[in-house]
Amino acid sequence: MLDRLREAGFDVATRNHAQAILAADFADETAELIDALLTMRLDVREIITSGGGEAPSTQRLRRQLAAMGWRKHNFRIETLLDGRKLGEGTTHEIDHVRQAPNGLLALEIEWNNKDPFFDRDLENFQRLHAQSVISIGIIVTRGASLQRALARIVHDFLAAARVEQPEDLLMHGVKKRTDRQSGLVDKAVRQGTPFPEAFSRLFVADKFGMATTHWAKLMERVARGVGNPCPLLLVGLPDGIVQPYSAASDEL
Repeated sequence: MLDRLREAGFDVATRNHAQAILAADFADETAELIDALLTMRLDVREIITSGGGEAPSTQRLRRQLAAMGWRKHNFRIETLLDGRKLGEGTTHEIDHVRQAPNGLLALEIEWNNKDPFFDRDLENFQRLHAQSVISIGIIVTRGASLQRALARIVHDFLAAARVEQPEDLLMHGVKKRTDRQSGLVDKAVRQGTPFPEAFSRLFVADKFGMATTHWAKLMERVARGVGNPCPLLLVGLPDGIVQPYSAASDEL
């Protein structure tokens, strides 16, 4: 089943027999997740206009998953000794939990957080699996191809939309940049770099830099064994989900 994602350009990795478990015990739930991921589309303007919160594409995916039964859940684990509670217990909030006849699937979407959020997610999965609460932990994040292509994607949008100066950005919903960011772009332009190239390079470095959540950072954690021995399904969104800008339509 996971080959459908691979054929569409998604990064896919499994650990600790997750693929066999999904195929044997969670075939229907895996199929519905794959269908949701394959229909995900990201308008290029959502990359440059989204603020500190989640991109609209991520919000749409969350709503789609919730409608299929992948809903937020807060797990609370307490230890009892002869009926007496020991300590304060622990809580683990998971954004998407799917109840299935053969167990629970836990899923987190990390579109653009600080990369230590991967540690939090994987360690939550580890603890919940150790308590026999979940069967599989799933993380969806920016894939390697999308991470590599972001500067080009932003540059191509600016060129197609004929954005040639800072004032043009405001017409497309881009929030005013900080003085530091504006100064760096202005300096690059004075040195001969075209505005679209200067802006796209610095914008991506600031907003989607190497210290944010993307495929390479996730795989670093997994290679170190973070999350073991919880079975894991890891998915990276490809650059193919980005819909190019069309001057013929201003509709997202």
